[in-house]
Amino acid sequence: MTGAVPLLSEHDRLEARRLIESEGLRFETDADDIVGLYDGERLVATGSRAGYVLKMLAIAPDQQGGEALGELVTLLMQRGMDLGHETFFVYTRPDHVTTFERLNFRLLVTHSMAALLEIGPGIREYLDRHRALMRPGKNGAIVVNGNPFTLGHLHLVETAARRAEHLYLFVVREDRSVFPFDARFRLAQAATAHLSNVSVLETSRYAVSAGTFPSYFLKRLDDAALAQMQLDVRLFASVLAPPFSVRARFAGDEPYCATTAAYNRTMEEALGDYGIEWTQIPRLAHGGAAISASRVRECLGRGDLDRVASWVPPATMAFLRSPEGDAVIRRLAGAGEGR
Repeated sequence: MTGAVPLLSEHDRLEARRLIESEGLRFETDADDIVGLYDGERLVATGSRAGYVLKMLAIAPDQQGGEALGELVTLLMQRGMDLGHETFFVYTRPDHVTTFERLNFRLLVTHSMAALLEIGPGIREYLDRHRALMRPGKNGAIVVNGNPFTLGHLHLVETAARRAEHLYLFVVREDRSVFPFDARFRLAQAATAHLSNVSVLETSRYAVSAGTFPSYFLKRLDDAALAQMQLDVRLFASVLAPPFSVRARFAGDEPYCATTAAYNRTMEEALGDYGIEWTQIPRLAHGGAAISASRVRECLGRGDLDRVASWVPPATMAFLRSPEGDAVIRRLAGAGEGR
């Protein structure tokens, strides 16, 4: 059997798809790399990488239990590291966890039909980097994308801050939104600077990321999305909440987005298993309708900046009137919608 090699031709990738689906896995088209192992002319193992996520690892039954998995993972990680990735995620079935642990992966979270593991500095580096922000007490947490940060977000943060000794505002690090992460983070900091018991920090890959909840960015609600929600919520509860002494998680109610509404229901169902109180706070309304980032983006896409002024904090409005904000508005106008 030859060593693992990249699969570049359409024929090779079709063979990979057949092997993946024969092992009961779903073939996904977002792979940056697809690699494989051959026994003569026969493809006997394949694996893929999408960013820092290893996926679609499939090995023919007569080749399982050998060195094939390790060879696939090694090549995928090497190619990912060449692009700057240091930590990698892999999803697998719970009964396969020990197989990946033998390859030096660490289990992050497991639930029902899926488990999530990582290899690399990962969560340890993230927690070390934020150790100065950790405080004892009955603390609370909010996770927001803030695309962009609105008065609705600010209302949520101010309400939660009154109910927690210290509040951690986690801003989604994944840069898949029309407002870049750097801007979203700065706007969250600026809007909440008057709240002495609020710390703003980024989520890295440990909440609402391409690794934990890719369906969020597609606004897709199916069985895969529901499974991702479970792992995402439980990962936050088991890995992020304890070191930050988070005893409560807050979110606004969701009248517009079915995916976010389902995510809220998942938090309500799952967080109690970890001793974390779940609180849903009514949205701030203006003109008879809830303020939402999606409505802000829709108005910006139509060029209605004046209406947006009553829905966002001064810092967000200042950003929108800047050259950086103007570039975002022009992207929205060109797309004809806000994502």
